[in-house]
Amino acid sequence: MLHLDGQMLKLEEIARVARDAEAVLLTEEARQRMEASRRVVERILAEGRTVYGVNTGFGKLADVRISAEELGALQLNLVRSHACGVGKPLSPEETRAVLLLRANVLARGLSGARPVLAETLVRMLNAGVLPVIPERGSVGASGDLAPLAHVALCVVGEGEATLHGQRMAAARALQLADIKPLQLEAKEGLALLNGTQAMAAVGALALLRAEMVARVADVAGAMTLEALRGTPVAFDARIVAARPHPGQQEAAVHLLALLSESEIRLSHLENDPRVQDAYSLRCMPQVHGAVRDALKHARRVVETETGSATDNPLVFIETNEVLSGGNFHGAPLALAFDYAAIALAHLAAMSERRIERLVNPDLNEGLPPFLTRTPGLSSGFMIAHVVAVSLLNEMKLLAHPASTDNLPTSANKEDHVSMGMTAANKLRKAVKLAEQILAIELLVAAEGVEFRAPLRPGRGVERAHRAVRQHAARLAEDRPLSSEIQALAEAIRRGEFDL
Repeated sequence: MLHLDGQMLKLEEIARVARDAEAVLLTEEARQRMEASRRVVERILAEGRTVYGVNTGFGKLADVRISAEELGALQLNLVRSHACGVGKPLSPEETRAVLLLRANVLARGLSGARPVLAETLVRMLNAGVLPVIPERGSVGASGDLAPLAHVALCVVGEGEATLHGQRMAAARALQLADIKPLQLEAKEGLALLNGTQAMAAVGALALLRAEMVARVADVAGAMTLEALRGTPVAFDARIVAARPHPGQQEAAVHLLALLSESEIRLSHLENDPRVQDAYSLRCMPQVHGAVRDALKHARRVVETETGSATDNPLVFIETNEVLSGGNFHGAPLALAFDYAAIALAHLAAMSERRIERLVNPDLNEGLPPFLTRTPGLSSGFMIAHVVAVSLLNEMKLLAHPASTDNLPTSANKEDHVSMGMTAANKLRKAVKLAEQILAIELLVAAEGVEFRAPLRPGRGVERAHRAVRQHAARLAEDRPLSSEIQALAEAIRRGEFDL
């Protein structure tokens, strides 16, 4: 069980709740902080002070004072008006991550909301009541207003939700789970809407998959190196130590481990006329390592964000002040997700170049054209490479940054936006495409290694080869490969090639 206290959460902790349905519990310390911050809000109301988000309108309408009698209606209107997202819903895993992260932000005790808000989100999470959250509609300025409004709509018993995979009215889902809809009080609608938890949730789960992809790229690359009778000399620890980027060092160590005890390597250790391999083989530590470092940076940003108060205004119980700021702006996440998508495009480009070398008879070191034993009659892996090129083209489009765009909103009050949700959605797509490209490389490289038999590849490559053969037999004759590529992509996602 994960205890929520407003702390920073690791990507793995998010994944356990999102994917494995680990239960969540709000700590007593968090409840006490939330109660203390709520008392500050109530004191403001009792004193008749004007504070943004407590008794005013929002955005451009912040100058409009709202009467005490209308504060509940103000919060409900805020939720209803902002729930206008479009597009397909976030996945159940992403939705669970949104609920987790939003509850954790409230647990910080800086939002001025009653503990019951966080408790309700936790109860929904544990019961499997998942709001239907459209993936499009956020510009990441005052956070993810539209996506989070759909969460808040469910909290008040409106909108739609799923329960045990069935889509229904949110009121019905809450009733079946014995969860009472809330009547929002002053500031509480805003406390649910302001924040970056939708983009953080989508991006966090995508990043965890991306880290897996980076490690699998080493596996696929090592198998290709063996099939092409390449040399691991470029991965020598002395070379890597001369340029000690952490990711480069990790990738080189991983590659050498995968290639250890290779009989294929021993077969061309001496009297090989080749001096050095192509960059897509020789520079794997440098490129794969740079990707690892980019993803580590993105991880640090996301994990910092998970324990951050990102709504507005914030309530500080030490001084009984409510201060307006801009922690809801998604720039840190947007830039990190764009960086990660760019990094993955480099990783996929290296993989595509290695696939080309495997199938091209002018480059594949004596392997049959397109790795078929009957070239001409059969096309072998010719179109598998074409598919990889198609996927890579889409990845390059997704590598274009969302965060460089800016279209002011809210009558120019929100005059710089992050487009962080767009960046997160792009990253998710980029990861899926990278998994498919690496699946193609694994499929083709496994075939190439077969042609080097009876010589055995390195121990790690041999394990990877066996894993490929669990999903795809050797290509004795032409056959449709779509299902096998997809099966290998899913195996990558499950961790079967994280060797």
